[in-house]
Amino acid sequence: MKNIVSFGVLFSIFATGSVMAADPVTLGPRPFYLVADMDSGPLKEKLEACFSNSPKKSTFSIGHRGASLQFPEHTKESYVAAAQMGAGIIECDVTFTKDKQLVCRHSQNDLHTTTDVLAYPKLAEKCTVPFTPANPQTGEKATAECRTSDFTLDEFRQLKGKMDGANPMATTPEEYMKGTADFRTDLYASRGTLMTHAESIALLKSLGVKMTPELKEPKVPMPYNGFTQRDYAQKMIDEYKEAGVKALDVYPQSFNTDDVDYWVANEPEFGQQSVYLDSRMYDDESWKSSLKDMKALKESGVGYISPPLYALVTVDEKGNIAPSDYAKHAKAAGLGIITWTLERSGHLGNGGGWYYQSVKDVINNDGDVMTLLDVLAQDVGVVGVFSDWPATTTFYANCMGLE
Repeated sequence: MKNIVSFGVLFSIFATGSVMAADPVTLGPRPFYLVADMDSGPLKEKLEACFSNSPKKSTFSIGHRGASLQFPEHTKESYVAAAQMGAGIIECDVTFTKDKQLVCRHSQNDLHTTTDVLAYPKLAEKCTVPFTPANPQTGEKATAECRTSDFTLDEFRQLKGKMDGANPMATTPEEYMKGTADFRTDLYASRGTLMTHAESIALLKSLGVKMTPELKEPKVPMPYNGFTQRDYAQKMIDEYKEAGVKALDVYPQSFNTDDVDYWVANEPEFGQQSVYLDSRMYDDESWKSSLKDMKALKESGVGYISPPLYALVTVDEKGNIAPSDYAKHAKAAGLGIITWTLERSGHLGNGGGWYYQSVKDVINNDGDVMTLLDVLAQDVGVVGVFSDWPATTTFYANCMGLE
C-alpha cells in the first residue's frame, strides 16, 4: 500500500501542530474496510481498483469539526488528524467568550459535553446551569449547561477538549463527563487542545488547507455587552484578513441568512463564497423546496447551499438512491451544493439514523456509505462533503479524480 506515513512524520505533526503541504496523506484502514463491506457491483470494483493509489489532499473532503469520529472535536489534534487524512477544507465553528473573544466550539453552550469543565469546581460553579445529579429514585436526569460566554478567554484556555457526550444518569460530575458513544473512542481524548478562532486560522494555514468557519447562533441575548450580531459576523471575517488569508480560501457559513446577507453586502470577496446552512426541511416538516426559492437564494448572493445528507437524496421507483427534488432545484438554480455529515451515524445496519432518513429503506450495511457518496458526487453534483472521518471522502475523491 502507498498510503503509509512514517512514524517520524506523524510524531512531528502532533508534537508541533504543523505539517508542510508536501507531507504525505495517510488514509488508514477505514476506507478499505468500507469498500470491502459494499454490495458487489461496478462501483465496488472501481473503488477496489484504487486501493494502490497514492492518496492526496482534496477540497471535496471537508473535515467536520476536524476528525471528530475519533478525536475531540474542534481541537488542535482533531484538525491535524483531518489534514493528515487529506481534508482540503477544515471547519472551525465560531462562538465567543465572556470577554468577546472568538473560539472554536460547535455551540456556545456545549462546554459541559465537549470539555472537562466540570472537573474544575471553581470554573464549574460559573456555568449557566451548574451540574445537578440524576435522581435514580425518580428517574430525573442529570443536568448542566456551560457556555463559552460564562468564561473569559483565560479561563477557557484552562479546559481540555473531550469526546462529545454525557451520561444522563450520572450522580457525580466525573460520571457525567463519561458519555462517549460506543462507536467512537476515548483513545485520543487525553490532550484535547482547545483553540481560539485566530489560533485555528494559523494552524490550518500551516497545514495548507482551506477553511470553513461557521458563525454559531449566540445563546445569549444580542447585543451582548454592546457586541451586536453584525459585530460578531464582521469580527470573524476580520480575523482572516488580519492573518493574511485569501478570501478564496475561506467559506464562511451560517444557518442565519442575515449573516450571509451581511457578508455579501459588506465583505463581497468572502461573501461570494458564503455557505447557507439550510435547516428548513427539519425546522418545518411541511416545507417543500422549489426552483423559485433556490433562484432567489442565488440572486441574493448565496454562493453555496448546504443541507443535511438526507435532503439531497430519495429512493426511486427501482429502489435506488437518487437525487431529490431539493437537489434538482438547487442544481438548476446554479447553487454550489455542500452537504453534512458523513460518518456521524455509527453503524448503518439499522438504516443509518437521522442523516439517512430519506433512504433508510435501502441502507443496511456500513459499505452503503460509499454508495450514498457516489450518488451525491455523480448524480447530485455536490462539490464537498463534511465528514467526521475525512479519510473516507478523501479516498473516494482521489479514486474519482475529484480535486
